[in-house]
Amino acid sequence: MALTHHRINAYRTMWLLVLFDLPTETKKERKAASQFRKILLQDGFNMFQFSCYMRHCPSRENAEVHSRRIQNHLPLFGHVGVFYITDKQWGMTELFFNTKAEKPKTGPQQLEFF
Repeated sequence: MALTHHRINAYRTMWLLVLFDLPTETKKERKAASQFRKILLQDGFNMFQFSCYMRHCPSRENAEVHSRRIQNHLPLFGHVGVFYITDKQWGMTELFFNTKAEKPKTGPQQLEFF
């Protein structure tokens, strides 16, 4: 059986961004929104902004697994969007905190075994 070697590159690794706008007017809605955020955190997402969470994925297939997991836990009300962004695209992102530019977070270090 031949082993295939998939080289890690910036066009294959992905960032999954989840943006959402959930109602929080009633106690039940606030609880549902809070549970959705907790599910994102438990699945390895980091908060980028209040309603924007992101996660590094080693491949498109892995990103699709996490996207399906999100779909299985959608709240009854509100809007949720999932964006797939390559590591190369994420590397070209410009982020600003107040008036100073910041570098975007980098993905975890990948180890190569020969």
